[in-house]
Amino acid sequence: MAVATPETTEPRVVLVTGGNRGIGKCIADSFRAQGDRVIITYRSGDAPEGVDAVQCDVSSTKSVEAAYKEIESTWGPVEILVANAGITKDTLLMRMSEDDFTSVLDTNLVGAFRVAKRATKGFLKLKRGRVIFISSVVGVTGAPGQANYAASKAGLTGMARAITRELGARNVTANVVAPGYITTDMTAELPEDVTANYMTSIPAARFGDPEEVANAVQWLASPGAGYVNGTVIRVDGGLGMGL
Repeated sequence: MAVATPETTEPRVVLVTGGNRGIGKCIADSFRAQGDRVIITYRSGDAPEGVDAVQCDVSSTKSVEAAYKEIESTWGPVEILVANAGITKDTLLMRMSEDDFTSVLDTNLVGAFRVAKRATKGFLKLKRGRVIFISSVVGVTGAPGQANYAASKAGLTGMARAITRELGARNVTANVVAPGYITTDMTAELPEDVTANYMTSIPAARFGDPEEVANAVQWLASPGAGYVNGTVIRVDGGLGMGL
């Protein structure tokens, strides 16, 4: 029987795509707080101050390759990948252009594929690795005006499970965290009536905190979750239960 390689006690190299704001930033901060070497990606402009960051557009294979080479030469191979980068282009299906649909999939789903595929090179050399895809409850429940976004987030579950089948015996895990409605700058701008309407559908009767999403990610990245593979953890206050 195969024996898993023990987890290192040294600071781990963690890559969080889209880790410069919102949920991604909170996830990056949580790893940083426990002493890991955290690198975040940003798509354009200047790197955020005070953090290790590389420019990377996950919709470009060339950009992903360049980012990984920079990370590996500076900090070493990525041991934990949190694929969080994503975009939205919400509109009703009858008004949604093909570009609206494909561009969201290219960033949210194909972009996650690009960074996960590239990470496996380091994983196989290290004989360990963790992939954590940040999905959404919308990938299960659907939402009006989000056919593109829902499809991209639903696809992450299938991809995680395929990776599990391929690399589970190599001490690599691939799991999904699916947040529900989380308090961020974006949700803070919602009108009160819209917020109240969302609340009625959430059994917990509140929005979640980014820290609650980060806690789930932290657990999946921990030694205690080494036998958890191909699963989806919903951090949604019960919104998607039973689906």
